[in-house]
Amino acid sequence: MNLLHLDSSILGDHSVSRQISAAAVAALRAESPGLNVVYRDLGATPAPHQSGALLAARGLDPEARTPDQTREVADADAILNEFLAADIVVIGVPMYNFGIPSQLKSWIDHIAVAGKTFRYSEAGVEGLAGDKRVILASSRGGFYGPDSPAAGLQHQESYLRGFFAFIGVQDVEVVSAEGVNISPDQKQASLDAAVAEAGGLGRLLRAA
Repeated sequence: MNLLHLDSSILGDHSVSRQISAAAVAALRAESPGLNVVYRDLGATPAPHQSGALLAARGLDPEARTPDQTREVADADAILNEFLAADIVVIGVPMYNFGIPSQLKSWIDHIAVAGKTFRYSEAGVEGLAGDKRVILASSRGGFYGPDSPAAGLQHQESYLRGFFAFIGVQDVEVVSAEGVNISPDQKQASLDAAVAEAGGLGRLLRAA
């Protein structure tokens, strides 16, 4: 079994989402000690933005690429291949300005690849990545739940659920800490509850 662990917060050790994602991964490792974990810190080393230069490089025969183009294509392919190889994906995702961090959006742009994670057909779009379990370790400064007056501004979890459904992933779980910027007490209470919930995610893993 392979697990891909992503963090996208820019706050390092002060990040709430990183603490939640770490608790989720620890629980899954405890459930399956042989679990192979690949870690990518998108906050420290962002995925490169899509660019015309990268698209042009992909259109060239490998022998015709410059060393820089070869490296850029290889880096992009590594991001996609890490995702394709994963049985479980744990993503630490804070909400920034009502959406996801740009670092995580760049990562998504590298895995949304026609013919790899989805395809178009006469019947419509078909997701090709449905055999994965995705866990979102979410943090939000305020309250954006379904019953909140600000629910309509929540484009973090809703975006990720929509994207993963598009590529065929239906097994999406969310562990969320809300209101972490309201007060220190609220932050600690939300964090403690989310970490405890994440610690219970080590359910029996599916056979590979």
